[in-house]
Amino acid sequence: MIYQWLADAVVILHLLVIIYGLLGGLLVLWRCWTIVLHLPLAIWVSVIEFAHWVCPLTPLEKWLRESAGEEAYSVGFVEHYLIPIIYPPGLTSEIQIVLGLVAIGVNLLVYSYVFYRWHSSGSK
Repeated sequence: MIYQWLADAVVILHLLVIIYGLLGGLLVLWRCWTIVLHLPLAIWVSVIEFAHWVCPLTPLEKWLRESAGEEAYSVGFVEHYLIPIIYPPGLTSEIQIVLGLVAIGVNLLVYSYVFYRWHSSGSK
């Protein structure tokens, strides 16, 4: 049971990492120091997609599921609603490249806004 809970926690963490990788730059407006956390993660999210690498959270989750005695994702809230977002069906190399470009594009927009706000307020 504990392995299943840990696997579910990893899926939620995975989703949060993706969201933070895409939109975390907005936190820089609130706390400037968060740029040192967000920028490397944003680059990592993009590189994973372009290089067709597997995020380390994926094998961890799979190992936890297997340790829980599960063969595949069982039916439940986390599996039904979150996993299809992180692992969309039919994921191809072309789609991964598009996702990488989306990650870069979103972050370029976010940081353009951040730098605009910094410049317009006269602070850095």
